[in-house]
Amino acid sequence: MSGVKLTNVVKKYDSVQVIHGVNLEVDDGEFCVFVGPSGCGKSTLLRMIAGLEHTTGGKIEIGTHDVTHEDPANRGVAMVFQTYALYPHMTVEQNMGFGLKMNKSPKAETARKVAEAAAILKLEPYLDRKPKALSGGQRQRVAIGRAIVRGPEIFLFDEPLSNLDAELRVEMRVELARLHKELGTTMIYVTHDQVEAMTLADKIVVLRAGYIEQVGAPMDLYRDPDNVFVAGFIGSPAMNFLAGTVEGGRISVPGLGGRAIETSVALPAEGRAVTIGLRPQALQLSEGNSLKVDLVEQLGGVSYAYLTAATGERLVVEIKGDDDPKADSATSITFDSSTMLVFDAQTQQRLR
Repeated sequence: MSGVKLTNVVKKYDSVQVIHGVNLEVDDGEFCVFVGPSGCGKSTLLRMIAGLEHTTGGKIEIGTHDVTHEDPANRGVAMVFQTYALYPHMTVEQNMGFGLKMNKSPKAETARKVAEAAAILKLEPYLDRKPKALSGGQRQRVAIGRAIVRGPEIFLFDEPLSNLDAELRVEMRVELARLHKELGTTMIYVTHDQVEAMTLADKIVVLRAGYIEQVGAPMDLYRDPDNVFVAGFIGSPAMNFLAGTVEGGRISVPGLGGRAIETSVALPAEGRAVTIGLRPQALQLSEGNSLKVDLVEQLGGVSYAYLTAATGERLVVEIKGDDDPKADSATSITFDSSTMLVFDAQTQQRLR
């Protein structure tokens, strides 16, 4: 097994630069997730590690080997794509063993490795079936099995669950977590879904416009984001943001009726604009009329109230229990100021 190290990695398409000097270390056996909005460069970075995209500048190392300009076949990686890319005329067994067959591995060895992968992925009953006779989740497991039989040092996943329905996505997340625990191999996984990132990752890499915004364990990013982008991207529902101004050593928030909030955070100069961040889970509804209730989502054990302030700013509040407000009614919120995050409105960076 091996880790991955990226040093000042750059990717350009002619004069357009899409990856900007990325530095990153993925430890041996770690499950690392690249997450970010569409177009942020996460799939490009993954394909550069795989060798499917040329690296314009910098260095990529797998284990102790510099593979920056190495052929994909010589990098010791196996990649699972968003599309299953299975051969429709082959059985599950043939699809899983095809790569080994092309490398002229002995038939007995191929059969053994396919059987081992099928056992891990619970595919033994389907080995004689063709892809058209499988569900979407089963097809994706076959694609993963094809990667397993190669015995790679690194597994690379490029949004492998995007084509599955919601129930299958949850099921496959559990399968992938179990697979990583069982194999102990380094895995790098690309997704735009922060729920997948939070539930699967040992380490999350948040990307935006070809730059790394922050790297850390899932709950570290949730509790201690460096900027507005990371704070808003990690967590479901997303963090609420309200504009404020520093006045008399406190933060005046027009969206909360001009309420002045005390904080232990080192605030900038008087009159400076700031942004406060509030998790939906940290808010409680209270008597008042500073906020209008637009909609209440009732999901069983939890509900979400969608509110609008007089300033037009929107908030989401998590409600546990049955005491849900009515749509079009007025309400207010309370919260412990220690749960509030404060950001500089101009730089978008966290104030601590």
